Amino acid sequence: MPVPVPRQRAIPAVESGQAQAATAGGPLKEEAHRDAAPTTGTGATLTLLLIEDDPAGSPIVPDLLDSAGKPIRVRTARNLTEAERLLTDDVHCILLDLALPAPGGSDADDELAVLKHVLRLAPRHAVLALTASGDAERGTEAVRVGAQDYLFRDELDGRLLSRAIRYAVERKRSDTAERRLAEGRLRAQENRRLERGLLPTPLLDGSSLRFAARYRPGRSRALLGGDFYDAVRTPDGTVHAMIGDVCGHGPDEAALGVELRIAWRALTLAGLCGDELLGTLQQVLEHERADEEIFATLCTVDIAPDGRRAGLCLAGHPAPLLARPGRQARLLPYDNNGPALGLLPGARWPRMQVELGSEWSLMLYTDGLIEGRVGEGGERLGQDGMVSMIRRQLSEGLRGEALLRAAVSEVRDLNGGELTDDVAVVLLDRTP
Repeated sequence: MPVPVPRQRAIPAVESGQAQAATAGGPLKEEAHRDAAPTTGTGATLTLLLIEDDPAGSPIVPDLLDSAGKPIRVRTARNLTEAERLLTDDVHCILLDLALPAPGGSDADDELAVLKHVLRLAPRHAVLALTASGDAERGTEAVRVGAQDYLFRDELDGRLLSRAIRYAVERKRSDTAERRLAEGRLRAQENRRLERGLLPTPLLDGSSLRFAARYRPGRSRALLGGDFYDAVRTPDGTVHAMIGDVCGHGPDEAALGVELRIAWRALTLAGLCGDELLGTLQQVLEHERADEEIFATLCTVDIAPDGRRAGLCLAGHPAPLLARPGRQARLLPYDNNGPALGLLPGARWPRMQVELGSEWSLMLYTDGLIEGRVGEGGERLGQDGMVSMIRRQLSEGLRGEALLRAAVSEVRDLNGGELTDDVAVVLLDRTP
């Protein structure tokens, strides 16, 4: 016959939680204490909190042992108010008598109201439900609500309870880890959807130009970096395209890049172009950047409705590459390259007129494409190396998406692995 354990009235103040309550000026009601996950490190002693209105009649035996053979500490509470005071961070498991009266304000017809109250009080603690023998349906419902297991009062002994406590603590830890993993996956999915939604959809309806783009952020497992691009067609038939690069590779730089892209689209559709557009974008950058040392490079082109000529503005950005049939691919002039946005207040950005011809391909890119390493010597690909690579790939018949895909892949291979910088490449093609 199991020997009941009398209520423990000699629990030290620190263990029972009374010392902390006195320090705080009242019962432990802070959410940080209620929600703190109990830990069971190497050598730690398991602690059980028994919540029962008649502790003297409890079937719990005094020789509860953990898996290492160490005694399990037992605290007892006659009601929920007492339990809340004793529910300190070192409690690992709660044994709750489902026959306790429901707390005030609860539904009197809810047989599990007391369990639901305890689960709200201690969401990160393992909970064992104690019910009468033969009341398996109520015990099963308790597990469905959130308890780790249920036990029959009349069938309980020390060995069974010790095993149930260890099982409940491990199951709660496993459930918590699984929940955190699921939450992490959900956040990652939401972030990917958000980043994917922030990538541009070119507005080129009515244009005969073909558009292709390739984008690889430098951040691991990210979809969006500090590089940005866009293309729109205005009502007069002009096609505007741009590509830019915010210095840095983190999420703040990615967010600033999105802001600049959206601002560029809005200003372009409002009729701004060239120096006036870049000056306004610089104001946006100055207001939105987190640090005065943040800057952004930018390349914009506006292609005339007949497709034969374009205006070019460079703000500290590499010049685009122009390829035409029967001629070697070359970089457009960059002698009048203005400063990057955010470097010089009141700066100006000259707009250069460029003749394109009747058939051409125009490639805009960020410096991630030209700053990768070549071999083991530390030499960078550079613009000259990039031009030679594109010329060869064009001679092999690559065009459009295939050309961009081959270019980025080759740059990565030459680098000997993933590129650390963001890479964005945009290609506009005109064929008669």
